[in-house]
Amino acid sequence: MDTSPSALLRLFVPKIPLIAKTALWHSLWLSPTSSKWDLRTEMTVRIIRLFFDNPEPTPISKQQRWSLKDPGIKGKMWISKVAFATPGEEDIRDVMVDAIESMREGDGVYKVPAMIPLEAEWTGYRANVRHDRPRPDLSEAQHYEKLMSEVTSPVTILYFHGGAHFMMDPSSHRIPTSRLAQLTGGRCLSVRYRLAPQNPFPCALLDAFHAYLSLLYPLPDSFHKPVAPHNIVFAGDSAGGNLSFALCQLILHVNRSSTKPSLKFHARSIDLPLPLPAGVTGTSPWADMTRCMPSVVSNAQYDYLPPPISTEQVRKFPRDEIWPTDPPRGDLYCDLSMLCHPLVSPLAAKDWTGSCPMFFVYGEETLADEGKSVASSAAQQGVAVVWEQFEAMPHCFSMIFEHLEAGRRGFKDWADFCTQVASETDVKEKTPKVKTKGTWFAAKSCKETDLDVTSIAVCSPEEVAGRMRSARDARIQGFDGYSKIQPNL
Repeated sequence: MDTSPSALLRLFVPKIPLIAKTALWHSLWLSPTSSKWDLRTEMTVRIIRLFFDNPEPTPISKQQRWSLKDPGIKGKMWISKVAFATPGEEDIRDVMVDAIESMREGDGVYKVPAMIPLEAEWTGYRANVRHDRPRPDLSEAQHYEKLMSEVTSPVTILYFHGGAHFMMDPSSHRIPTSRLAQLTGGRCLSVRYRLAPQNPFPCALLDAFHAYLSLLYPLPDSFHKPVAPHNIVFAGDSAGGNLSFALCQLILHVNRSSTKPSLKFHARSIDLPLPLPAGVTGTSPWADMTRCMPSVVSNAQYDYLPPPISTEQVRKFPRDEIWPTDPPRGDLYCDLSMLCHPLVSPLAAKDWTGSCPMFFVYGEETLADEGKSVASSAAQQGVAVVWEQFEAMPHCFSMIFEHLEAGRRGFKDWADFCTQVASETDVKEKTPKVKTKGTWFAAKSCKETDLDVTSIAVCSPEEVAGRMRSARDARIQGFDGYSKIQPNL
């Protein structure tokens, strides 16, 4: 999306009558969402939709550059920028590739990525300062010391930002990660994973794996000491939630299927099976890259993410230096043949047995049905799953609508789950820290209704698999070298 003043004027000026009409209809209770939303929410969703419904698609590289603009560091957050060195061995890449091959059905195409140094940001809450207080002029090590001086719990959140796999980075998500740090009393490690389309699957997954092992087994010159796995929670929003659950599924599969007794990481021998984290969480996690579930259409009235368009309606993004790729690829994140792979679309994963506890928070949004299927499947397999869904709320609402009770509640419950599963300093007790629980929150009032998580899925596993294959095959048949069914940002 081009955010230059001239481009914004071209976008918004023609829409002023529509925006005014929206406000008037809402005030007169003529809008279909008047009973569910306040005026601020209605206007916010409408304006976000304008960005997605841009009649002049913006080049992918321009969208990416815009999303990577660093807003700066100030106010109630501690940020310490770090880099994790490339391991001298390729063991973690090799076990990941083995898992991809083992879980692949058919002839999926992907390129084995290189191991590279990994950047990240430690994020903590900075108390008792104004929101505009500048960042102190200190070394990164000193910033980390300041951060740790205000940490009051062992909770460590390994955070993966959203952005459709091709936009944003830790700098764009400092506000939500600092809020998580504040509410948990802990710290976040926000990962600058490689972005598509320059770095397609499985680059981001390899970076996520690298980050987790770097928490567990840091080099001697790292700022942090080894973090116990029972104090780590995977977390992410949207595409970052996809990475959180894909990483969990990768570890589960490695532990089930690897024939190796250990792997090498920075000259250290790590015994298999690998330890799981205390929990895996997501706000509106994107579990289905095919976008095939019914809610993609049925919940569109409450969301700002548009439903997929037909092959005939696919708009061709202007050519630039990163898209289309060479050779052409049908999806920004992966080859179309990989859309149904469980490490690309966690919705396709068949086995969550033995997983750590899971937390999902969704609105009544287009991605809700895929989350329901993952949560229900895991709960049926004995995993402790906490499911929360808020009536009439859009994608990632808890990060956008802090003024609403629903937004505050969704975010707080996310942080509370992290605290509950990861705050203990000892894991001798075998009593489960959380129990499976599902909750529906009514619009505005947030009145709670209990749900049976094992039965919230709207499609059977067989129906889900069939839908995903059909959506993938339709994409492949309609692929013309550089088209892609996706929202135009």
